[in-house]
Amino acid sequence: MEKDLGNYRKSYEKSELLLKDIPENPLELFQKWFYEVDTYFNEDETNAMTVSTMGLDGYPKNRVVLLKRFTFEGFIFYTNYNSEKGKAIAHNPNVCLSFFWHSAERQIIIKGKAEKIAENLSDGYFESRPRGSQLGAVVSNQSEVVKDRAYLEQKLAQLEKEYEGKEIPRPLNWGGYIVKPIEMEFWQGRPNRLHDRIRYKLQPDYNWDMQRLAP
Repeated sequence: MEKDLGNYRKSYEKSELLLKDIPENPLELFQKWFYEVDTYFNEDETNAMTVSTMGLDGYPKNRVVLLKRFTFEGFIFYTNYNSEKGKAIAHNPNVCLSFFWHSAERQIIIKGKAEKIAENLSDGYFESRPRGSQLGAVVSNQSEVVKDRAYLEQKLAQLEKEYEGKEIPRPLNWGGYIVKPIEMEFWQGRPNRLHDRIRYKLQPDYNWDMQRLAP
């Protein structure tokens, strides 16, 4: 079972991140990086991100979700509000998002506060989802213990019959969160482990302070 990973090595040499080349607002840099990765690099899901919350049991927990929208206000994803992450956010809205795009040798870490988006926005996104995904959201009491997979599949079959030819309403316990950033760090891999790390911190006047960090 034991395996020595000490000799796993990779030299990061694809790009650089210099203060003179980046905008004052980190959301602009995020938009630029996201576009570049999505267009020029081989990533299956550029919008895959890790959401970290502080659980009710006192332990932090990470999970990968999909970013569905980003604006100059923040980052939006959707989930079951009664899920483990939803309960954690209700208890402590301070969260961390992270993106790792290995093909571009880039990483972004975002600290912020999560809050529910307006119900009409959740309605609009729910209506845009494939019908199977809509039914899946109704079927799943996310994070709850179930007896077996057959239970979920039977419940799905029942709902398919119930809603045949009908519009599927959004469950009230399912919707979106927006994470409004207070700190964003951009990491660009560089040779000899001297990586570029640029951190933006939101100031009381809502401007961003920018600093270079040691790798």
